[in-house]
Amino acid sequence: MLNKERKFKVVSLFTGCGGLDLGFIKAGFEVIWANDFFPDAVKTYKKNIGDHIILGDITKIPSSEIPDNFDILLGGFPCQGFSIANKNRSMEDERNFLYKEMLRIVKDKKPAFFLAENVKGLLSMHDGQVVKMIIDDFKKIGYEVSYKIVNAADYGVPQKRERILIMGNRLGVKNEFPKPTHKSPLENNQRNLTNDKLKPHISVKEATEYLADLWISYNPQIKDGRKIHNHIARTNVQDKFWGRKHKVNQHEICDYLKHWRNKKGISTKKVDEYFGYKHTAGHWFRKDNNSGSIPNPDDWWKLKELLEFDDKYDKQVTELELKEIKFEQSLRINNWDRPSDTITATGPEIHPNKKRRMSVRECAIIQTFPDDFVFEGSLGNMYKQIGNAVPVLLGEHIAKTIKKIMVENNV
Repeated sequence: MLNKERKFKVVSLFTGCGGLDLGFIKAGFEVIWANDFFPDAVKTYKKNIGDHIILGDITKIPSSEIPDNFDILLGGFPCQGFSIANKNRSMEDERNFLYKEMLRIVKDKKPAFFLAENVKGLLSMHDGQVVKMIIDDFKKIGYEVSYKIVNAADYGVPQKRERILIMGNRLGVKNEFPKPTHKSPLENNQRNLTNDKLKPHISVKEATEYLADLWISYNPQIKDGRKIHNHIARTNVQDKFWGRKHKVNQHEICDYLKHWRNKKGISTKKVDEYFGYKHTAGHWFRKDNNSGSIPNPDDWWKLKELLEFDDKYDKQVTELELKEIKFEQSLRINNWDRPSDTITATGPEIHPNKKRRMSVRECAIIQTFPDDFVFEGSLGNMYKQIGNAVPVLLGEHIAKTIKKIMVENNV
């Protein structure tokens, strides 16, 4: 008799904010213990998923403190040492050996399955010796091990994100990876003929266009009947893209705005509340230590509604011109009519409107987090959590595939 009713249990290491865990939960698994040492990621996990996550360094947590009798161990062990973006990667980087913490717990707890996720660059490191070492180590403790490179876009994620999945089981059966559900419309005719039931890749436009003109705010907003959290973004693109046409003296603008704010009797805090910002508007009224800033055109017009100032600086502040674009790693413009390039932990791509970076919420959507998943921490740490996560939808596809094997083998 197939064991269809039992809820399979999961332990998760290097969990981050929980993208992979959430995918497994959506597929019907129960996560009973999780761990990460990034405080803001743990706060986000607790807010959205549960209190079963432990903040701490896994190298200092003995196996005895981890529950017994779980069915699968998940682990997106840190990839910085393996990443092709890390030009200084080496076998000596201690982060390269954190997979051994997974190995330790698999050896001690003997779950039916384990799943590790990492960057594609792991395959080529030291001519393939690193991935061979990892696979051999798990085989030595009795697991059938396989790996596969998957592209998240092939599973309905609006993002070209290639990752290696390393899967192992001690059931003596063949490991299976999820079958693609989507394909690029640009792929060759032969594949199109053999996969005629696959849907086309999801574009950034399809996934996020409805937020393109929504006001950037720390406060939740309603758009098309959906509650939008974390629609905040970096705006450091104006020097290279839509830049001011005229020279503007920040000290002059600061004095001008302070005059009108004092005239209206409105505090900086009230201005922040009006905009839904946190400690942003204050920079418009500050010129000490060069820490002040000038409102962008949209903010300027909204601020004008509040303070009712005259037209003296309207032209200088709001007239923009499109400046030369340099395609550098930190200055990439996101795709619009095709899946996004890989969302990274170091910073988001520029929005196709060229006025700002992709917002935290837009990045979360591209990583297939649900609307009600709210991120905690500073703006930079929110971006970092999202960039480090496994896309939720990809996690769900993987989980369903593993669940099918476990049910068929009556685990």
